[in-house]
Amino acid sequence: MPVRSRAGSDETPKKPRRFSLHWGEGIVAEEARGRGEYHDPALQLLRFDGGAVPVHCCYDDKRRRFQRSPLILGDDEIVLLREEFSEQSELQGILRRLVS
Repeated sequence: MPVRSRAGSDETPKKPRRFSLHWGEGIVAEEARGRGEYHDPALQLLRFDGGAVPVHCCYDDKRRRFQRSPLILGDDEIVLLREEFSEQSELQGILRRLVS
């Protein structure tokens, strides 16, 4: 099964939403997300209330449950997430610094 974008579907969060972790709270400011054959990968730009701005690499299983395992990306998922970045300028800029 090919990987496909969630863009434009009702499954894609289009506005920032709150998160809470044991070391702080904030918003998911930007997100690139896709639907893969085995999992639904996402790269999220988290903006903590205290000012930190990390990138969160995560995924949901096929039942849409968040997973705490490492994110593993194949070629199909990389292509998909690259397409999703066109709408995520700040996340794109941060990851560009990683590879340049």
